[in-house]
Parts: sequence; C-alpha cells; structure tokens
Amino acid sequence: MTDRTPGFDTLQVHAGARPDTATGARQTPIYQTTAYVFRDAEHAAALFNLQEVGYIYSRLTNPTVAVLQERIATLEGGVGAVCCSSGHAAQIMALFPLMQPGRNIVASTRLYGGTVTQFTQTIKRFGWSAKFVDFDDPQAVADAIDDDTRAIFGEVIANPGGWIMDIDSIAKVADDAGLPLIVDNTTATPYLHRPIEHGATLVVHSTTKFLTGNGTVTGGCVVDSGKFDWSASDKFPSLSAPEPAYHGLKFHETFGPLAFTFHGIAIGLRDLGMTLNPQSAHYTLMGIETLSLRMERHVENAVKVAKWLEQDDRVDYVTYAGLESSPYNDLAKKVCPKGAGSLFTFAVKGGYDACIKLIDAVEIFSHVANLGDTRSLIIHSASTTHRQLEENQQRAAGADPEVVRVSIGIENAEDLIADLDQALTKATA
Repeated sequence: MTDRTPGFDTLQVHAGARPDTATGARQTPIYQTTAYVFRDAEHAAALFNLQEVGYIYSRLTNPTVAVLQERIATLEGGVGAVCCSSGHAAQIMALFPLMQPGRNIVASTRLYGGTVTQFTQTIKRFGWSAKFVDFDDPQAVADAIDDDTRAIFGEVIANPGGWIMDIDSIAKVADDAGLPLIVDNTTATPYLHRPIEHGATLVVHSTTKFLTGNGTVTGGCVVDSGKFDWSASDKFPSLSAPEPAYHGLKFHETFGPLAFTFHGIAIGLRDLGMTLNPQSAHYTLMGIETLSLRMERHVENAVKVAKWLEQDDRVDYVTYAGLESSPYNDLAKKVCPKGAGSLFTFAVKGGYDACIKLIDAVEIFSHVANLGDTRSLIIHSASTTHRQLEENQQRAAGADPEVVRVSIGIENAEDLIADLDQALTKATA
C-alpha cells in the first residue's frame, strides 16, 4: 500500500468502483432491481431507523447509483453526493432541505434559461422566491441578502455565454452572511474547476452534460462539501432540529459532515422521488472514465474556433472567456487554469434573422437543446432555451437575440471551422 493520493485521471476510472463480490465483474454492474432482501427483521428496522447504512428500495439507494455518487463526490472533493433524475431535479434537491415558505435565494442573473424559469416561476409554488443579481458585483450580492435568505446560487462557467464567476469573492459574501453557497459546476466539471476548494457548500451538476458526455441519458447530482455548520443558527431546521419522521433524530447532530447527504436520501429522494435509474448511472460512470481526455479536447477546439470567429468580419463579438480579449480572461486563468470550457456565444451580423439562417445551414454542428456532448452543438437561445424570458432577462443571462450558443465538441477543429464558415456565408448573404 502507498500513502500517495491518486491523480484525477486515476480517480475518474476507479473511485467508488470495486470488482463485484459475487461474480468478480470488473465493470460496475447495472443492479436493475427495485428492492433488496433484508437479513432479518432487526436488520430491516435498523435500516429504516437510519441506524445502519444499506439498501432498502431503489427510490432511495441502488448499488450502481452509489458508485456514481462516490465517484462524483471524490472528483469534486466532497464528503458525499446524492444523484437524481436530472440537473433540474438536483437544483430542487439542493434547495429542499434549506427552504421553507417565505424564504428566498440570491441567484446570479447569468444562469441557464430553464434555471431562471424554475427560480422565477416554479419555486413560487413552494412559497420560495429568488432575487437575481449580477454576480460580477459581490457587494450587490451582499446587499440582496435579507433575514429570509437561505442560499446563494451561481454557475462557475455561465450558460450560455461562458462567463466566469469569481467564486472566491461570492463565497466570502456567503460565509460572512452565514449562508451556504450552491454552485452549478456542469459546464466546468471537476476537471476544470473544483468549487468546494474555493468555498462552495454544495455543488450541483446536470450529469446529462459533460460528465456523461455522449448525449444518451439525463441525470443530476448534488455534492456535499461537509464543511457547513448547519447548527450554527436556527435557519436550517430540517438539518439541525428534530425530524418527526425519524422519531426526533437531528440530522446534523447524528451524521455530522454527512448531514446534508443523508437528508437528501432519507427525506429528499424518499418524498420527492427524483430517482436516477441504474442504467443511466452506468452510462454516466462510463462517460466519466474519459472525462479529462474529453475536456482537454473540448477546450483545445473551443480556443481554435473562438479565435477564428473573433477574426471573422461576419461576427460582431465572441463571449469566450478563453480569449485574451475577453474581460473574463484573467479571472478564467485563476478560476479555470486548465481552460475556460467549451461553451460560449457569438453574435452574427444581421441579428435574429441571420442567427436563424445560420442554425438552419450548419451541417456538422447539431441543432439541439443540449450541451456537453462529444458532438458540437448549436442553438439560438433567445428563441428556444430562453424563449420564456423577457428580452431584458435574455440579455442579462447572455442569451441576446442576435447571438447563438455553441458547445464545441471533440471533432477536428478545422472541420468545425469550415462548417461555421459555409453557414455564415449563407446566413449573411
């Protein structure tokens, strides 16, 4: 045995996985089962009382999903994780133990359009609300916090524009206010950035995207840093106060750093039912095995494509933070030293109509409402993912009517440039 800490490339292949004890199978099996046989009545009672860790029912826990949870938690530097059915489910799962009717969150204006809709519309049905603030101004974030605020939420690399969040500054605001910072790390992945090392309390992922990387399944994950003191105030009774459903058990007192993780499974998945199925977990595990290799190529290609677009007379501007001309370039080098990801937008001369023509003219790029695939993807956010927002909200989120969003894949960069070249010619003729 050695005391050496394994590197990222080793952990993305091995973390959480062990040969199957029954068969010796090296790849993690798909445990396609609903329920699990208890050893005896005492064993069953202990599991249901949270006195013993084990498998009860696959809405709560499943061996295949458990491997995925451990792998993502390890790569993010967290103590535990809860996987669920989608990225949107992960956001609700992250907020669920923190919120009550009348409470609010402070969120970045630069979020995925579906997240903005979820935070402006859907969470109101729970009696929650969101205040949207420009996270480039930490003081504005601090000023938005009030006695009912229970969390701060932002994205490391914002979708769609690819802007970089100054996570250290926002983490200080959260820490000073005694609030958890929830960070969406979907577009960066733990290979490019690890939010917990910069002060994040919880990390959420749409595992559908870069972690899986092949456009086959949906999934989400909430990673628990284990570093937040849920009992420091009376703001988080779900974690610090007696839980009636478990005979007065106090999650933080009982489970310590793993309080949020246990609550997410024992309460969140039990009652919300946002379960990740084992086959989806299996696909994501296989995708993560090549995460670092893919992210290196994603970034390499994104730099080449963005530089070419920046020099093209048919393009007004490019928002990629990996460009020296970007106002976020210095911050990107600090926050994401391995690269600024592969998601960004560019403005087409000719505005909205030219964007639509461009979308219809591409051949290699796929016009889909997804990102993080091995394939290069393109979409006009203002007419699709951000369509429900007012134009001022679209612009605040970076989904201006005159821009298209691209997620650069791992194809030959020269082919991607040639495809955009011919499409721009048709779009701006």
